[in-house]
Amino acid sequence: MDQVKATTAFVANSSSHVVVDSAGIEKAVENIQGKIPKIEWDFEGIHYFDNGPLTVQYLFVLDTLNFCFWPDKKLSYDDLASGLKEALENDKSVFDADHLQKFTGLQLRNLLKWPRPLPLEDERIRLLHEVGFELERSFGGKASNLVQSCGRSAAKLVATIASHFPDTLQGYLNNDSTMDVLGFRDHSVYKGHQIFLYKRAQIFAADLYGAFKGQGYGEFNDISSITIFADYIVPAMLWKLGVLKYSSALASIIESNKEIASGSEEEVELRACSIYAVEKMRDLISVKLGKQVWWN
Repeated sequence: MDQVKATTAFVANSSSHVVVDSAGIEKAVENIQGKIPKIEWDFEGIHYFDNGPLTVQYLFVLDTLNFCFWPDKKLSYDDLASGLKEALENDKSVFDADHLQKFTGLQLRNLLKWPRPLPLEDERIRLLHEVGFELERSFGGKASNLVQSCGRSAAKLVATIASHFPDTLQGYLNNDSTMDVLGFRDHSVYKGHQIFLYKRAQIFAADLYGAFKGQGYGEFNDISSITIFADYIVPAMLWKLGVLKYSSALASIIESNKEIASGSEEEVELRACSIYAVEKMRDLISVKLGKQVWWN
């Protein structure tokens, strides 16, 4: 994940709207040191797991659809994860690559037992079609083949996903006025430089590691290279901790719940500075503990 770390550091050092506060990092680390809980991946029992290729397929479909829940106040990630789990338990072929290419919005709603159109339903269906097509074309229809092709490297897995799978840079307003970026090839141009973030591709690698407990399909020799996944929640939490500080103009936009355009300086800075800040927090905790840590 050197690209992610290097390019987000460039943003943090060039930022006009977001500041990573060193004193805030020190204080936050002092407050959380020794208090970071170790949470089991499926502690709520909402995910499918059979310790085999079907779990990998399930996770890839789940992470393909894991975006933009906020417009429907009753819809959550838990609904998606548990709904897909039940669908796979009822039909082991439901997420076969050829089936993914034929999904309709109504079929997805029925799988999830959701009574109304999903937020960005057309985009979700488009992504399923493209994922199914590329899995069939390049990986024999199986996400497990995609994972095995990467030789136990999380960084190579993220890079492979980014090179093969959908690229959509449309942004949509969420409830903290920042933007969700769709697709796995998550990057932006900032002040003439390409910035790599790869939120959901990294989530897939981390989900595999968590689900398989670092064994089998979840065994990666470089899992500590994964960064945090910069969504709209992370900047808000870092701001509350005093780790991030906003310009008065950006603070006004956020307070008034105005849209922050995808790919704008503000949006890129919020996400990139979050990654940079947490890497700095991790480095500091590692120094204090005398060993490397990563966010699992």
